[in-house]
Amino acid sequence: MAMSHGYPRRRFLGLAGGLAAAGALAACGSNNGRGGNAIEQWYHAYGEAGVQQAVERYAKAYDTTPVHVQWNPGDYDSKLSSGLVSSSGPDVFEATLGIDLVRAKQVVSLDDLLGAARADFTESVLASHTVDGQVYGIPQAVDMQMLFYRKSLLQRAGLTPPATVDELADAARRLTTDKVKGLFLGNDGGVGVLAGPLLWSAGLDYLTPDHKVGFADPAAVTSVTKLRELFTSNTLLLGAPTDWDDPAAFTQGLTAMQWSGLWAVPAVQKALGDDFGVLPWPKLNSAGKDSVPFGAFGSMVNAKSKKIDASKAYVKWLWVDHTDYQQDFDLNYGLHIPARKSLATTADTLRTGVAADAVRFVQDLGRPQNPPSWTAKMQIALRDALSRIVRSGGNPSRELDIAAQNVRTELTRLFG
Repeated sequence: MAMSHGYPRRRFLGLAGGLAAAGALAACGSNNGRGGNAIEQWYHAYGEAGVQQAVERYAKAYDTTPVHVQWNPGDYDSKLSSGLVSSSGPDVFEATLGIDLVRAKQVVSLDDLLGAARADFTESVLASHTVDGQVYGIPQAVDMQMLFYRKSLLQRAGLTPPATVDELADAARRLTTDKVKGLFLGNDGGVGVLAGPLLWSAGLDYLTPDHKVGFADPAAVTSVTKLRELFTSNTLLLGAPTDWDDPAAFTQGLTAMQWSGLWAVPAVQKALGDDFGVLPWPKLNSAGKDSVPFGAFGSMVNAKSKKIDASKAYVKWLWVDHTDYQQDFDLNYGLHIPARKSLATTADTLRTGVAADAVRFVQDLGRPQNPPSWTAKMQIALRDALSRIVRSGGNPSRELDIAAQNVRTELTRLFG
């Protein structure tokens, strides 16, 4: 999954409301099918070899309506944002669902496409494509994050895999030597990827079900303070040659534990054999839960399309009816989890070992990294607060209160 080959599928794990925040750039490509019968389908440029050829093959196999696939290198979010407000955008496109897409009437409900297959989709994954009880995207593939640990190093230190945040901090301390750090959470100390797990570990969330701030709670202060203590403990690896999404620091022995994702498993197995295990982010206290964040692109239909019915029929054919294409897309070009439970639990590559653990984590403990109502402005507000607390020693209560005020402003915009 070399980054130089284009965006790997894991790119959506860092996005929130990206389409709403994207600038207005011209959509790329000239053959958009607007003047003919073809359905125009857009993808971003995946990093894994063979994905483009695969999706073109699926489109060619659809014999009801011609389908033209447009592959979009570069800033996909900006291109798509521009296309959705113009007459030259796609009929079918992939994205993470943000509530602003629904509020702006840029996507149509696909709720009627699921039928009996609805029960086969992992509930939390389908919920990440749902607003006000309506499904607007059919999930295509799931990527997720988790904690990797070296079995031999923990055994040598007399440790069992940590089951709480305090045990994780203790393990990081006891595993740190003059050559190896105990834990790597990213070169920013975990600020960019751990906002959700920090809240979930304390029994909180970004937002409450009734659209209020979910982290205006003393437990959030406690949880964030734990990450600050880790940051200042000299047990975290900081300034690694590559960041958290690359397992190089772990495979090269720079750290005994690392936060990364499912996509890293093949490289870790190649380097370490079976000398590693995986864990969810552990709970902080009895009110909290273990958790793993996930992201999932969904196939959506442009509300401005002149071919809405034909586009919906194609999406149903590809992402609901054709489970063979779904399995091919998820498992033959890198390692990803199908959104369909029946595929995730029966695929040979996901039935054993750490891959099976990852499937179980998503199905039992998975939480959307960026739920639909969590907008880009909300994400930036919380991330900036975490950065000031963890990296600069800011007052946790004050900084989280500032973030909460910014989130409330967005909630008022969305829900009144």
